[in-house]
Amino acid sequence: MDKGFWHDRWAEGRTAFHNDEVNPLLVRHHEVLAGAGRVLVPLCGKSLDLWWLRDQGHEVIGVEIVEQAVEALFAEKGITPSVSPEGLFTTWRTDRLTVFQGDFFELAGRFDAVWDRAALVALPPPMRARYAQRVRQLVDGPGLLVTYDYPQEERDGPPFAVGDDEVHRHFATARELETLDITEAAKARGWGPSQVLERVYGLELRP
Repeated sequence: MDKGFWHDRWAEGRTAFHNDEVNPLLVRHHEVLAGAGRVLVPLCGKSLDLWWLRDQGHEVIGVEIVEQAVEALFAEKGITPSVSPEGLFTTWRTDRLTVFQGDFFELAGRFDAVWDRAALVALPPPMRARYAQRVRQLVDGPGLLVTYDYPQEERDGPPFAVGDDEVHRHFATARELETLDITEAAKARGWGPSQVLERVYGLELRP
């Protein structure tokens, strides 16, 4: 799960984690984030969610380690961002959307909300506690978190299985908003577990 792992996934086109539409859970539960100014989107890839959040009036800050993904995010919209070095990151900026290309764990600053659709579940167990701690340090406000829960022994991650108990260990105030059984859809995409549950949680984060 080092930097090279994700570079290889993008270079080889193994990006089944990318959605070609705005995440419907974000649309349905966006009221949790309503009113937030700066919304953090960790491990954002080229997600269309970034543009949708911007269109709702937020200032959106994505973080992504793979340059190819960031480049595609803007190129597929036909937008030429301003690109410049900023500390340990390269920043890609356009109106109300900034992507910090680099290591999420090196990110500093303050954010009003977080949208995590594919970050926590992308990390193996030893990294998840560290990731959650960093989110709690960076964000002062609400959040939305999406997880997958399935028998981990039936397949390798990512995405990894993150159960309800683990979510509450990382985020004590998490409240479950919706649970979907996506077993058939997961099998159609080649996952293979006997059951896959997708959950969305509302978070309330205070440093």
